[in-house]
This record gives sequence, C-alpha cells and structure tokens, in this order.
Amino acid sequence: MSTLVAAIDPTRESLARFVAEVPSGQPVLMLNLLRFCEQAGYGAEHSAVPCSGREAYAEYSRQVLPLLHGVGGQIFWLGKAHCAVIAPAGEDWDEVLLVKYPNKEAFLQMIQSSAYRAIVHHRTAALADSRLVATTEAPLG
Repeated sequence: MSTLVAAIDPTRESLARFVAEVPSGQPVLMLNLLRFCEQAGYGAEHSAVPCSGREAYAEYSRQVLPLLHGVGGQIFWLGKAHCAVIAPAGEDWDEVLLVKYPNKEAFLQMIQSSAYRAIVHHRTAALADSRLVATTEAPLG
C-alpha cells in the first residue's frame, strides 16, 4: 500500500502536462478536492493574523473571485465532502469545488498573473492536502 503524499501547489511538471494534454479552445472544469489545515500555515514571509485553514481559504476565495471572473471563469459548484466511498484509506476531504474556465489558456492566464501570485499564499497556508484535476466534456457511452 502506498503512502499518501500531500499536494498543495502545482509543479512545473504538472503544469507542463496540463498544457500538453488538455485540449485548447474548449471549456475546462477543474475538480478541486480540499482538506484544510486546523491552523493556517503562514510562513514568516507572510504576516497574517492566526486563523484556521478554512478561514485562510475563505480569504483566498474572496480575493481570487474577481481574478476568476476577469478571465471568464466561474464557480460551478461547491459542496461539503462527507466521506470517500471509493478511495485509499485516509484520503478524506473537507470540500469539493468545481471551477469552470472558458479554456485552459484562461486558467493559465489567471495563475500566472502578478495579482494571483500576490494572493496564492492564502491557499497554500490553508490546505493540508488537495487535488486539482483538469477535465473537459466527454461524450456519454
């Protein structure tokens, strides 16, 4: 059985794979699985009032929403995760978030902007673990 590894921020390799594998010019729905830290983990380089991971993520959400809308994106769905029915033992999540972008280029534009780089530390501090899965529509059957 493999040990679960926390994944908070995209790597250079995962972004290269996103660019190479996700088709251009079509809507992308990003599946976010989120597990919050009990206490947000702001490092010394970011002065922040002590708060929970959920509170830090709420601050990130408040600040990212205008950037998301600015690239044509939108929150598609947000839900409280209760339990994993099929998953490795210990892989539990607090929230599931679906974010829709008009295309992969819009997502990249947002995360590469200086405005996003100025706020992403709230997300990083908030999360104990996460998954971000890029999806595009597929025909049924």
